[in-house]
Amino acid sequence: MSATDQPKIKRLRPRRQLRAQSKIARDLTERGVAIGFLLAGSSSVLITLAIVFVLCYESVGFFRHVSVFEFLTGTVWTPQFANPKYGILPLVTGTMVTTLVALTVALPIGTVVAIYLSEFAPFTLRETVKPALELLSAVPTVVYGYFALQFVAPLLQKIIPGLPTFNMLSAGLVMGIMIIPYVSSLSEDAMRSVPMLLREGSYALGGNKLLTALRVVVPSALSGIGAAYILGISRAIGETMIVAVAAGMQPNFTLNPGEPAATITAYIVQVSLGDLPHGSIGYQSIFAAGFLLFCMTLVFNILGQFLRRRYHQAY
Repeated sequence: MSATDQPKIKRLRPRRQLRAQSKIARDLTERGVAIGFLLAGSSSVLITLAIVFVLCYESVGFFRHVSVFEFLTGTVWTPQFANPKYGILPLVTGTMVTTLVALTVALPIGTVVAIYLSEFAPFTLRETVKPALELLSAVPTVVYGYFALQFVAPLLQKIIPGLPTFNMLSAGLVMGIMIIPYVSSLSEDAMRSVPMLLREGSYALGGNKLLTALRVVVPSALSGIGAAYILGISRAIGETMIVAVAAGMQPNFTLNPGEPAATITAYIVQVSLGDLPHGSIGYQSIFAAGFLLFCMTLVFNILGQFLRRRYHQAY
């Protein structure tokens, strides 16, 4: 080795050392990021398991005094009375009626808005309307509740004479208005993800925009649209303040949306104000009601995943 080659070797060694050090630093960074993502994902699972554990633990104490059959089939819910009754059906019917009213408003309007924004609206109009529509989801739900009580209910009383001030119809209609951004935004995103080749193929066969949207785009995006529907259903079932303010908070076993009623979430809010002592059966009843609400939401989410996978494979 000549004397001139030795300085070159000395210059190469620091470069190799720097590359090795940078590779080690990069590997450590990637491992740190991976560990951070793992902790973040695990935390959500652990929090969910903790919630389920608390609901189950408190519900076991409740079901030691109340039979499951009475809880699921009883039609009278008066846990705060002298002779308490623990039939959850009045709260379940109130929850389902207000949810059905909300979905009657949200699903068709949200789907039509999504089809328009995806297939017919100009780019500038879509980029303006969609953020403005999504702002509705940022409005506090208590504001929606007083809007239903002070504006929608008096308006319905002019149309339907004899309608009480507190009723499930006004609460359900306003809930539907609140859910429209969820349905329309997610459905529009699903429709926009449909490849343009499918649209062009429909146009080549003589289809117009409306026929292409209804017969090509919507079936192709059905998995995403179904996911939006399931999210809307879950959002409606879990809504609290609108029904607490506008529906009446009276456990009433009825399927008539024109009557006042209480939902599961409204009852939980009512008891959580501190009227019942901690550890009593009435206090534990909110955990039993919450556990039932959790199971209802879980069933809808599982159904949504099943439909999403089925239609995703079909299309």
